[in-house]
Order: sequence, then C-alpha cells, then structure tokens
Amino acid sequence: MNNQDTHFLGVDVGGTHLKIGLIDRQGEIIDFQKEDTTPFRDHPDGFGPCFISGIGKYLEKYPTVKKVGIGLPGLISKDRNTTLEIPAIPGLNDFNLKGGLETAYPDYEFFLENDAAAAGIGEFYFGKDDPSANFLFVTMGTGIGSALVLDGEVFKGSRGNAMEMGHMLSRGNARLETLVGRDGILKIMERMIAAYPEKAGDLVNKELGTHLLVNTAKAGNEVSLMVFKEVGTILGEAIVSTIRVLDVTEVYFGGGISAGLEFMMPSLDHTIRQYLTHYYVKDLKLKKATLENNAGTLGAAALCFMGSGL
Repeated sequence: MNNQDTHFLGVDVGGTHLKIGLIDRQGEIIDFQKEDTTPFRDHPDGFGPCFISGIGKYLEKYPTVKKVGIGLPGLISKDRNTTLEIPAIPGLNDFNLKGGLETAYPDYEFFLENDAAAAGIGEFYFGKDDPSANFLFVTMGTGIGSALVLDGEVFKGSRGNAMEMGHMLSRGNARLETLVGRDGILKIMERMIAAYPEKAGDLVNKELGTHLLVNTAKAGNEVSLMVFKEVGTILGEAIVSTIRVLDVTEVYFGGGISAGLEFMMPSLDHTIRQYLTHYYVKDLKLKKATLENNAGTLGAAALCFMGSGL
C-alpha cells in the first residue's frame, strides 16, 4: 500500500440504495452518502453503465481517493471482475463491472466482493474485538449471508462463491434463509402470535417487523422471546454443520437482525453445544459483530487493503 493512500471509498450496493463512505486507514468514516438507485434501474442504458457513470461524481468529490471497494449482494466471478448473479439487481447479471470501471477511470483501482464477505473483511481490519485471522461471519437480514475469513483472506472456493450458508438445506429441506431470513422470522412471529394470543401483548394488531420483534423482546414480551428462541435453535443447527466442516473457533454475527442476538444466544449456544463434541466447543466464541450499521461501507473500503500488509 502506498503511504500516500490516506482515504478509500467503500460502496455498499443494496437492492434500492448505494451506501458510500469515505474511509481513512483507521476505519473512521470521514463522509457518508446514500443514493437511491431507482434512476439506475429505470435507465434505458441499464444498471451497470449507470452505476459506472455514477461513481464518477464521488471520485470527483473525494480527490484523495485512488482505491474503491465495492460490496455486492450476490455471486461474483472468482477473478472478481464480473457480477454473475445479483438477485436484487438483475441488470448486473453477467456484467463485467470491474472492466467497465477500469475503462472509465483508468487511474483508479477497484475491488469487488460479495457483501457478506466484505463485511467479514471489514470486521477483520476494523473490528473492535480484534478477531483472529480465521473466523466464520454470518449476516442476518433480509436473507442469510456468510463468509469464511481464512488467514485474513476471503475463502472463495473453486469457482469463487463458497460459503452460501443461507442456501443450505435445513428443516423440511427448506433453505436456511427461507426459515430465518426476515420473511421466515415474520412467519414464525405470526404462528406464535396465533398460538399464544394471551402472551402476545404489544404484538397484537401491529404491522410485524424485525424492529418490533427486537424492541418487544427487550421489553420482555414472551412471544417475542419464543420467536428468538426458535430462530436461535434453527440457526444453531446450521452452524453445527458448518463448524464440523470448517473447524473454526470464532463465529461473528452481523446484519440488522443481529440486534436481537442476545435473545437468540441461549438457544443458539445450547444447540451448538448439544451437537458438537468437546474438541469443537472448548475454544468456541460466538460474538456479535462490532461494525453494526457501518459494516457494509467499512467492509467495502477494507477490500482496498487486501494483501497490502496494512
């Protein structure tokens, strides 16, 4: 890494917005912007060309930047040039995003990564808990994302997209994120409210959402706590299998739903320890990720550090 590189751009690409952070070497956010991507989506040129064009105004705005990290919600080619399958943004499927950016801005370096993997790398470089060089990172939000940080690098697998825990088959051969992604959790809430209406309290006749679930759990709502108990058990079963395969001793949980981690932790921890032997659990640490709402932009910026020795 060149010593004159002091600021980096982190771009967290979501289904509806870009979150763009100007980040320094210590992981401090100097400036932050959020941009609606509806104009990109609706433009006749397509999302990719509009995204490339849109990045230009931030490069002009932040003249100290020479490296840009971009986190994307989907599958990327192993060489990290082409976005293969981006379910939330179909216009980016099979698009040579890095090539287009390098052609448009030849004096800059661009680094692409899956958003969950980027968040894991952000935790590695900027996390307040000083994680080791080997850990499993799980994001809980609309879906379930995951990444393995191995010797301080993203483990990519043979074709570039290893560690899609959200698509593991779980109970009833349903995908894990179908069960405990946002929609799955709301279905558990609906079922629990119907089964225990006398215990539902503030959940009755409300628009259900994960913020409501977390807030009512903090207030001691019995049904909310039961929902988190079930989520923790299902997630724990998946982590048992993952730990058996990867032999990791640290697991970090990020994403919006991790705000309720304290309420799912008892059943999560119990399930993991119930099904794993002493070898696996004696040094096992289950932790909440520390970057919280800034994980996407900080993680994207941290991609600029990969292999730099910073």
